[in-house]
Amino acid sequence: MMRKIALVAALALGLSAPAAADLPVGAKAPVFTTQAALAGKEFGFNLRAALAKGPVVLYFYPKAFTKGCTLEANAFAEAMDEFEAMGASVVGMSNDDIDTLKRFSVEECRNAFPVGVASRQLIEAYDVALVREGQDTGITSRTSYVIGQDGTIVMVHSDMDYRDHVAKTLAAVRKLSS
Repeated sequence: MMRKIALVAALALGLSAPAAADLPVGAKAPVFTTQAALAGKEFGFNLRAALAKGPVVLYFYPKAFTKGCTLEANAFAEAMDEFEAMGASVVGMSNDDIDTLKRFSVEECRNAFPVGVASRQLIEAYDVALVREGQDTGITSRTSYVIGQDGTIVMVHSDMDYRDHVAKTLAAVRKLSS
């Protein structure tokens, strides 16, 4: 029901579902490097290096400082102790510029996890382009992936409603660690 409400809300805003589905469970996650920010400091994020330390929650969100994206970032920040206790890292991804992400990492991510720049190529590789009136908007859908240490996608949740993303990714990480 919530997915239907989110879809209706997205359509009311002139948005529709992602251009294509998302990457399926069992697929290999595309490896990448990008600019990222944590606690207001810029650094180079490397998915391969992050996976060497444990599973990665890679969540895409449309736009920093918008209501849903802010609430989602706050929720991930509040859950970081649980993710870290299971050896998982979290990184948020959007097509915002690095200066915006530096501010977002402090103000909304509460210095708890990094946020990275999702380039056009990365958005395409993860199949998370958001479409408006039949046109690619250049921003991402709200899609969360849990990637196992071997680089395999073990969970996908794509829903413009931010509320279930943290719970579903935590459950998937918990399942990996048991």
